[in-house]
Amino acid sequence: MERIQNGDTVVVIRGEEKGKRGKVTRVLPDRGMVVIEGVNSVKRHIKATPQRPGGILDVEAPLAMCKVMLVDPEGGKPTRVNFKIENGKKVRVAKSGAVIPAGEK
Repeated sequence: MERIQNGDTVVVIRGEEKGKRGKVTRVLPDRGMVVIEGVNSVKRHIKATPQRPGGILDVEAPLAMCKVMLVDPEGGKPTRVNFKIENGKKVRVAKSGAVIPAGEK
């Protein structure tokens, strides 16, 4: 189980995007990165093909996991994540003690 999962709300704690909040759209665990909706947007130049027109697109680039923190579901502030066994299942727990619901698959 990963500390950050798809569908989680996170806040950026370092870099140019510091302070921004967003929803995780993709987790890249092998690279240690996450893609966050509306954060770290970059321009991509797309060449025209018969199926689609060319142009310049705004795309969210991956951001390192060490630069984001999960948002506490109760307090709304950034929090560290612990793990606990409850009813035979491993769950994520915020430092405040609140259980963090599982992200979407």
